[in-house]
Amino acid sequence: MAHDDLADFDVERFTHEKSTRTIYRSGTGPAVIVMAEMPGMTPKVMAFARRVRDNGFTVILPHLFGVPGRDSNPEVRGIRGALQDMASSLIPACIDREFAVFALGKTSPAVVWLRALAAAEHTRCGGPGVGAVGMCFTGGFALAMATEPEMLAPVLSQPSLPLALRPCDRSALDISDGDLATVKARCAKEDLQVIGLRFKGDHFVPAQRFERLRQELGDSFIGIELEDADAYNPGPMWPHSVLTENLKDEPGEPTRDALEQVIDLFRRKLLVSS
Repeated sequence: MAHDDLADFDVERFTHEKSTRTIYRSGTGPAVIVMAEMPGMTPKVMAFARRVRDNGFTVILPHLFGVPGRDSNPEVRGIRGALQDMASSLIPACIDREFAVFALGKTSPAVVWLRALAAAEHTRCGGPGVGAVGMCFTGGFALAMATEPEMLAPVLSQPSLPLALRPCDRSALDISDGDLATVKARCAKEDLQVIGLRFKGDHFVPAQRFERLRQELGDSFIGIELEDADAYNPGPMWPHSVLTENLKDEPGEPTRDALEQVIDLFRRKLLVSS
């Protein structure tokens, strides 16, 4: 897959308080915020965004790190190039105060900007509310965004923060206790549903993290845990990217079924009369 020129996306800027970032948008209908995984807005991330768009939604991708459209697959960039792309995205993000990479029980400051973006897109696009997909580094952001009433369909794809460097990190979530309590209340009172996706062998997303989400959110958490053998091109360590790099996009494949569950959540929650 070659680099993506993003020609079918409009490029805009969104400012909240003192923070301004570039956003990429395409489509019509209720808004879905797609937050890319490391190393950024790769062609397969953009393919997922287009899939959502083509189901009747406006997709908005905030540029949080990396080079938009660059294909960092080792088959394209080579092993050295792929590692350079990952390092050039990961290292700045790890030292950026906007991202709570190592902190336990803390909402990343970047979520404040993302919540404001979601509210603005709800006003602009209409519909009953907004959806959001976080992936890998941004996976937990969708959960923290669900403190706001316009967020109706949060999806956590391989939520990898905080990094599970110690046993106590394995069940940790990148959301503050206060924000988590708000999301739990919404689940109980408003029928909020949260989807989570992971491969069972993914050490970046320990099983304890999904068990914690089940304990906190109860039946409102739909945990989709896939066998490693379900992954396309799992790589030298373990499969990780459910909706993008490791997606087997064929009928009957578990990863394809998982993707369809995500889109079905957006349809059920967002494509209804206000």
